[in-house]
Amino acid sequence: MLGTILVILFVLWALGFFAFHVGGLVHVLLVIALVVVILRLLQGKKIF
Repeated sequence: MLGTILVILFVLWALGFFAFHVGGLVHVLLVIALVVVILRLLQGKKIF
């Protein structure tokens, strides 16, 4: 579940950054997703 969300956010970030320059929202969501992944790794839980 988290892996799917991470992939979707990455694709949206890439589209927004390279194609549309949508704004900062997608970039903020990507940072939040990365923080969640790091926290889960530090807690020893599975990511995917």
